[in-house]
Amino acid sequence: MKAIIKLIRPQQWTKNVFVLLPVFFGGALLNGEKVSAAVVTLVAFCFAASSVYCLNDIIDVEDDRRHPAKCGRPIASGAVSVRLAYGLMGGLVLLSVATIWMGAWLLPSLREGEGWNNPAWSVTAVILSYWLMNICYCKWLKQLAVIDVCIVAMGFVMRIFAGGFAANVALSRWIVMMTFLLTLFLSFAKRRDDVLRMEATGEAPRANTSRYNLTFINQAITITASVTLVCYIMYTVSPEVVARFHTDDLYLTTAFVLLGLLRYIQIAVVDQKSGDPTKVVLHDTFTQLILVAWLASFLFIIYLS
Repeated sequence: MKAIIKLIRPQQWTKNVFVLLPVFFGGALLNGEKVSAAVVTLVAFCFAASSVYCLNDIIDVEDDRRHPAKCGRPIASGAVSVRLAYGLMGGLVLLSVATIWMGAWLLPSLREGEGWNNPAWSVTAVILSYWLMNICYCKWLKQLAVIDVCIVAMGFVMRIFAGGFAANVALSRWIVMMTFLLTLFLSFAKRRDDVLRMEATGEAPRANTSRYNLTFINQAITITASVTLVCYIMYTVSPEVVARFHTDDLYLTTAFVLLGLLRYIQIAVVDQKSGDPTKVVLHDTFTQLILVAWLASFLFIIYLS
């Protein structure tokens, strides 16, 4: 059982918090039904993501066995058979879809409308599209430098679309752009770890790592971080956002976004520990404090002031 839990990587489920962003940024955090619909979608995405992890480890089993850290993964180590992993993969996909429709049975807002106007159908379509995209990613697209990180970033954009459909919250262009840019930044920082390992061992951890080098990665990190910050500033001062939230004080939260980006760059470039963004968030106290401060300030300005 421990090997199965390790295979589905529940610690990575924190990434699916992006599903809740449309509710948060849409000012609907106090609407219980919208929040409930988004949480159901978050749970469904957790199962879908775990299904992808199973497929990824099945396909990468030989590469993982040669990797100094990944050789301990359940399939690579022999703790879980490939046949069982395929069974888990299929079961998790079915469980993901079942979660959405069970939620639709409990929450009237998820079953309102007909055809693609029905939130449950829309969310199901997004989740299945996410799963199919990741099949292509695991089999082919992850071998293509730059395309690979763009696919990862698109996965997070699909999460916010699913959350928006579930809660019936219209997505602004700002949240779509910021989600893509931020996750692209994190993906490049993660690839930096692979480049460092390649330079240290002379062997590429991934087939496409040889198409990256430190100069390119560092510039890509700098560019994506800069554009992310500019996009966030434009979001906070845009007339439509000021009108929606009835405040022009959102720009004050920019300081926390800047500190967060700088801290992550420090972890990637100075500490050279950017291999897993989830671990960074869960174990770096300074990053956690920045996130809490940003969240508290945003909540106060939007919901309490």
